[in-house]
Amino acid sequence: MRRMPLLFTVLIFGYAFLYGPIISLMVYSFNESRLVTVWAGFSTHWYAELLNNEPLLNAAWLSVKLAAITATLAVMLGTLTSLALVKFRQFKGRAVMQTMVAAPLVMPEVIIGLSLLLLFVAMEDWLGWPEGRGQLTIILAHATFATAYVTVVVQSRLANMDKSLEEAALDLGAKPLKVFFAITLPIISPALIAGWLLAFTLSMDDLVVASFVSGPGSTTLPMVVYSSVRLGVSPQINALATIIVVVVSLAVAIAGYVMYRQEKQVKH
Repeated sequence: MRRMPLLFTVLIFGYAFLYGPIISLMVYSFNESRLVTVWAGFSTHWYAELLNNEPLLNAAWLSVKLAAITATLAVMLGTLTSLALVKFRQFKGRAVMQTMVAAPLVMPEVIIGLSLLLLFVAMEDWLGWPEGRGQLTIILAHATFATAYVTVVVQSRLANMDKSLEEAALDLGAKPLKVFFAITLPIISPALIAGWLLAFTLSMDDLVVASFVSGPGSTTLPMVVYSSVRLGVSPQINALATIIVVVVSLAVAIAGYVMYRQEKQVKH
């Protein structure tokens, strides 16, 4: 019992360290002053200015679009990879495949970005595809490392699920594809949602890899924010960041509720 005040204090400091800067950013998005560190009164002026900032809004929309496509592609590839690693444990090359999946998790982003840039240049010289650098190369690059994260999440769920349900369905005459869509997919759906959200966040947040593989007309939001920091952060960025935080928080809350309902249904 004596440890409770200390643990509670450490918990408070931990949450303050993690969420304090985000809360500060959201508060100063309503600052009337152009200086993001000087409070001059409450105002929604910068939200109105944000609506007229077409380059920033275009970059944000591009990042959201690329992140959604990347997350969907990563979930598809990650699910297939997880099925191969969990369902077919004895195939040759499994250890190599497992290592290749884990490599993007620990490899520096600079190395990933440079290697993918060289790959895309070589493919364009040999195959004529992809033509130049742009949205397609960003999606392929982001899906490369996002798939590794999705695979880890889905693989963990597949490894811990009750396999007797699948075996019973197969014994009753169901085809493997029918078993996957009727039984396996609903059970692992919370992991798929979590993997999709994780891949979406990784793509939205990426700066280093996108800087290597992007081209004219494919400037993402992190690239715009990074370039603007050199001239001083605009309060409009604070306003846009606040909107993103609110939207992402709602999405996570909804996803958490869906996962809770799925878990409850599985237990019953």
